[in-house]
Amino acid sequence: MLSTHMRRPATRSVLAFRPPRAPAQSLNAPWSRFASSQHKPQSGSSHWVRNSLLFAVTGTAAVLGYSYITDGKEAWTSAPVPTKKEVIDVNDLRAQFVQEKRSLKSPAVYTWGSNVHRVVDPESKDTDIKVPRRFKYFNGQVLRDLKIEEKSGAAITENGDLVQWGYGFSETEYKPTETLTGKNLTSLALSESRVIALSSDGTVYSLPTSKSEQMGGTRAQESSWIPFWANQSKLSYRVLEPSLKLGEKVITISGGQEHVLLLTSSGRVFSAASSTEKYPSLGQLGVEGLTWSTRPKGPADSCHEITALKGFKIVQIAAGDYHSLALSKDGHMFAFGDNSLGQLGVDWDVERSFRDAPFILDVEKLYKKNSYLPKVTSIAAGGANTFFTVDAKRVLAPKEDPTDVRDLGVVTADTWSCGRGIWGTLGNGKWIHMQDAPTKVKALSGMGEFDEKKNEMSPIRLRDISVGTTHVSAVLDNKTNVGKTAKDSLDQSKDWGYDVLWWGGNEHFQLGTGKRSNQCKPIHINAPPESKKTQAEARLQIIPRHKGKVGKRTVSMEQRVECGRHVSAIYSAV
Repeated sequence: MLSTHMRRPATRSVLAFRPPRAPAQSLNAPWSRFASSQHKPQSGSSHWVRNSLLFAVTGTAAVLGYSYITDGKEAWTSAPVPTKKEVIDVNDLRAQFVQEKRSLKSPAVYTWGSNVHRVVDPESKDTDIKVPRRFKYFNGQVLRDLKIEEKSGAAITENGDLVQWGYGFSETEYKPTETLTGKNLTSLALSESRVIALSSDGTVYSLPTSKSEQMGGTRAQESSWIPFWANQSKLSYRVLEPSLKLGEKVITISGGQEHVLLLTSSGRVFSAASSTEKYPSLGQLGVEGLTWSTRPKGPADSCHEITALKGFKIVQIAAGDYHSLALSKDGHMFAFGDNSLGQLGVDWDVERSFRDAPFILDVEKLYKKNSYLPKVTSIAAGGANTFFTVDAKRVLAPKEDPTDVRDLGVVTADTWSCGRGIWGTLGNGKWIHMQDAPTKVKALSGMGEFDEKKNEMSPIRLRDISVGTTHVSAVLDNKTNVGKTAKDSLDQSKDWGYDVLWWGGNEHFQLGTGKRSNQCKPIHINAPPESKKTQAEARLQIIPRHKGKVGKRTVSMEQRVECGRHVSAIYSAV
């Protein structure tokens, strides 16, 4: 079901084969030389008999040869070439628009990268999976969410149940297993030792990644449909309880290695510890002065409101391994946490390697003063890296003549990055250890396309960006059709998908190129073949939202990309 941009097949040419012409000399010449050199005549009568036999054989051969040549030539040149109606095989990636047909026929999950801990393919003993491979357990399934790391993976099924797999979950059973069920879960986050899951009613569950700890830990009391009767949960988990107002609930979560961020429907942000063994100590909780020794009384994973963000309605949150980001409705980007590799976008200070209080990143200095009005539109974090997109509107600077400014009012969409770049993760074409000032990702900046609906040029923004520990993937929000109206069904249309690019570390083949070389600039990768007979000659793209078949049901679905720690995945999501 991987989306592809197909190349036109080469034109076929039919070759007419002709049989070789008969040699000019007599066909019996070699036989005559052979006979004369090997056998001497015994008498005149025997010589006459032998010559007569040779003459008869030669004549017969000549007649047969001439008949073969003339009849064969006429057959090759005059016989009509039979034609056969070509049947398009939807399982062949070379068929145009086959990605839509396959998506409608069979939703799936594709994974690749490090398989040392049996996360990418639990049934394979390969330590690395070089190109995207279909995850058999999820064949024909659509998911609500999926997160994948080097040691463990987790997904939320269409009905809201949690599925876990990998060595981090079980050292003996790597295959996917349902764990937390019946909670109507919608999204999840993975820390180094726990799974954080959000339900549709805003409840946040925190449970150990390990199956043995889930079964051996303290089990919570759950309410029952019988009044005044409580049941014990089937496994050990905790519920994170931020101090919410009446009618307020948690709507988004994002997690790092030791912490998790919670965004509420009122635009408030809470943080909590999400590690079984370690307490966040690099300022990623966003509470100034908060450490293990200064924490308030109560559970170690108590939720703390980030009061420095009061007065701003936060609409997006993102967490790296040890740093955090928040984006307000008015386009201000806040950062806090570890800055040892410049991931906060400010100068690194040897005496202050982290910031425990949120601060606003100054993006105006990235553009020509008084000539552009920049606004941050999205944020992303992972590992020790930060990415953010900016809409920069061209405005009239003081003393500028409006007649001389041709791009007045034009919006340019840019992508910026900072943090660790030794593997090329910054995407700016450089290999550097630390980037503490935001650098532009030129391949993802200043792009535009013609909008048929608006009849004008429009900027191409990022639809989504997923940041792993050493590699990144970005999905462009390009138009997927040339019509004035979008279609919600791909069955009969000839729409294409969203462009997706990859870059960064490739030490475990997590970029999907089939090679181990790192990439410091965004590149396209090829779609994987469905069988050994087909070759991946098509560019990988992502299927837009559409209505497709899941069994006998019609479901609205789309494809999403997920980058984790040395692993990658593409899955069908509702």
